[in-house]
Amino acid sequence: MPEDHNEPPETLSHAGAVVDKAVEYMTGQNISPLAIASALLGGSMALLTRTMSDDAIIGVLNNAIASVRSGELREPHDDEQP
Repeated sequence: MPEDHNEPPETLSHAGAVVDKAVEYMTGQNISPLAIASALLGGSMALLTRTMSDDAIIGVLNNAIASVRSGELREPHDDEQP
């Protein structure tokens, strides 16, 4: 598979919807959130290793770490200031 870092937004949206449905299904099967997330992360890492260089994967992971550290991934609560 060639690297394509310019996926059209509709492709990304479709992929996200499929993942959302998979998560919904697994949650309905009483699979723990940690097990679901671990399986999705493992699958994602396996896919990335087949389609990207190690340096590109490290960049993706560094961006994810930065998002966690900044709080970007957490939804604000009503009592939090923007």
